[in-house]
Amino acid sequence: MNTYERHDAPSVFGAVHLGYMIIETNRFADWQRFGTDAIGMHHDALSRDLMRFRLDDQECRFLLRRGPAEDVVTTGWHIDDHASFEQIEARIRAHGVPLVVGTDEEAALRGVERLLRFPGPKGITQEIYTTPVKSAEPLRMLASGFVTGDAGIGHIALTSTRPTQIRSYFNTVFDARLTDYIDETMSGLKVKIRFLRVNERHHTIAVGNARRLPIDPIRTRVQHLNVQAATLDDVAQSYQRVHEMGFGSLTVGQHTNDRELSYYARTPSGFDWEVGWNPVVVDEATWEPSTHQGISVWGHLPVGETILDKLAQFRTGALSLAHPENTVPALSGTGIADD
Repeated sequence: MNTYERHDAPSVFGAVHLGYMIIETNRFADWQRFGTDAIGMHHDALSRDLMRFRLDDQECRFLLRRGPAEDVVTTGWHIDDHASFEQIEARIRAHGVPLVVGTDEEAALRGVERLLRFPGPKGITQEIYTTPVKSAEPLRMLASGFVTGDAGIGHIALTSTRPTQIRSYFNTVFDARLTDYIDETMSGLKVKIRFLRVNERHHTIAVGNARRLPIDPIRTRVQHLNVQAATLDDVAQSYQRVHEMGFGSLTVGQHTNDRELSYYARTPSGFDWEVGWNPVVVDEATWEPSTHQGISVWGHLPVGETILDKLAQFRTGALSLAHPENTVPALSGTGIADD
């Protein structure tokens, strides 16, 4: 075991679950249409400046607040027990990183208890909490259901110029484990993607980078986020709605590593939203990291992409050279051997 995978304290792996995300946007009408009529989630309007989406009996899985970012600005992590919560808190304090205790009002908006906030990579605030609040209100949604539970609500995918540091950050904070790699070539660029897990879900964090080029071609902090549909029919029906409503990004396909069958929609804020079904579940007793060639076995073809879209990505990549990426060095400075 190398230093990257070792902590003196007991591991919190398995006690950590992606619980909610906060999205900042000024496109509330478009987001309500996207979330309810296209993806099929339950919607709650809280005020002119706040709304939530539900996937299950928890009060909040996605909190949308009015603002200019047009991006995911916060990820919330459900911690199983108070001992693990306090262990994570102690790690962050030991590294000299500031922590902020969430107010009662902030916790209520997120539908949680015992809320702490601290800086994360790429400017995405990280929050941890213990007890999620359950809603007595029946779900009103087009989908039959979503898979959450011990695996959390899905995953987030980031692009980065410093992927090793991001991997180290999530290991330091959550004891994240490397599941596997994917090597791919996109628009002539060689891309490597690292897949990290914090529980039985194949991955909760994916980090992609252009090899040998310190550029980030994605404007948003998050390249995509993922939710797992309960049935194949849910994927098919939401895919049809997404395309009829003009939100299509990538067609239905199947990934090489987690075998998830999925499609991608383009959100009103510009990042992608993946709806998937039936990914593999990691067996910790037998799993060994490996490298896969190519992202997809089949499918996942671009919908309506033009040369102007490609040029915009190249411009974004060039501009990223002038803005060094913040990986929260105090939590991501562990040296590791990582391809």
